[in-house]
Amino acid sequence: MNYGEIKKYDIANGEGVRVSLFVSGCTHHCKGCFNKATWDFNYGKPFTEETEKEILKALSHDFIDGLSLLGGEPMEKQNQGVLLPLIKKVKDKYPKKNIWCYTGYTLENDLLNGNRARCECTDELLEYIDVLVDGEFIEDLKDISLPFRGSSNQRIIDLKKSLESGTIINYKLKSKRNI
Repeated sequence: MNYGEIKKYDIANGEGVRVSLFVSGCTHHCKGCFNKATWDFNYGKPFTEETEKEILKALSHDFIDGLSLLGGEPMEKQNQGVLLPLIKKVKDKYPKKNIWCYTGYTLENDLLNGNRARCECTDELLEYIDVLVDGEFIEDLKDISLPFRGSSNQRIIDLKKSLESGTIINYKLKSKRNI
């Protein structure tokens, strides 16, 4: 897996101050995508053991709330197998930090059912993710007033509660902004 960027102090891609990993590779090709360069699976740099160490070190600060996975598309099959060991280590080393994942796939149609996004890592990967922002970016539904997403079709899902209950439960933001 390649990645395009690591932001060590990100406040735009999830609640609080976060470390954000922008992975490479996306087959959605959403019209109006803000990060077209990451569509290419070969874009950026190879994700290595040093990259993983850099992310874990960046997460060590008390003021960092967690890790955000973006792209590109973290839930492409090619990326899931690399991300799973990373987020296992994050949860093991920093159990109080949360993990947000942005995906163009939808939880119930693509990730939980036999779609092109599912692979042998998907179910376990979902168990470690706390908040899932799902759905493709749709330019005609773009709304810059929405917190932590680009278009109104995208959902901010409390993934732990949703998987436990078997129904989609929206994440309640801690800030006073409405979702």
